[in-house]
Formats: sequence, structure tokens, C-alpha cells
Amino acid sequence: MSFEGGCRCGAVRYELEADDLPRTYACHCVDCQTWSGSAFALHAIVAEDALTFSDSGHTFRLPEGQEAMPSEHIGCAACLTRIANRNPALPEFLVLRVGTLDRSSEVAPALHIWIRQKQPWLTIEEDTPGFEVSPTPQEFAAALAG
Repeated sequence: MSFEGGCRCGAVRYELEADDLPRTYACHCVDCQTWSGSAFALHAIVAEDALTFSDSGHTFRLPEGQEAMPSEHIGCAACLTRIANRNPALPEFLVLRVGTLDRSSEVAPALHIWIRQKQPWLTIEEDTPGFEVSPTPQEFAAALAG
């Protein structure tokens, strides 16, 4: 099965090979708030070889020291939509911006991270796992698995 998505202007499209829509997480860190222009960013970790771009997209890196986790970002040079990023902490995986999926309205966060920095007006459902900062890889995997 595959799921499609793309940038705002449609110049960069992608296909995600997966059995189901990916499990997602909301990151409330200040970097994600600033990047998204919202209260949090919604992400999914997907295997890099499961994501195929119709166009190579535009890749870029921010100058050193401007990101907590230096990453290579993949997006559209025309509309500046960030679609995914890769970083050394997740070899062979990409962090997909879930809002770029055509079916993004069908997903909800399975967990929340960096809730210590979340906006005070935002309420997280009691049964949804949350971490004050970044969880360990083992905690993250267990919480995301549900």
C-alpha cells in the first residue's frame, strides 16, 4: 500500500510505501514551534527507502549551531515547504512532516515529546503518552508502538 503527499505548491510529490498510515508524534520543543509557526510539529519516522520523491526536492542544512540536532532538510525550493529531514541519530530513516501527507487529517499523535516547552493553553489527552524532554530511544520506541 502507498500513501502520497507533497509540498504546498505541488512541485515536489512523494509516495510512502507502508501498510498503514505512520504512527506520529508531536514535538513541542521551541525549534519545532519556530519551524512550524505553530504550537508543535507533527512527525513520523519512516524508513528512507520507503519514501520515493517524484522530484529530488531541494536539500539544505542550516549553519552550524542553529539547530539542536543538525539535519539535512528535504523540501521544495519554490514554496519552501519542508517535507522531511535526515539526521545522524536515525541512520536509514527520515523524519517525515506529517502535515505534508495527503491524508494528514487521518492521523493523530500517538505521543508527545518536549511537553516541558509546550504552549500552556494546549491540552494533551490523559491517555496519550508524553515526555518532558526527549525520551530514550527505548522509551520512544515503546511509546510509539502503543
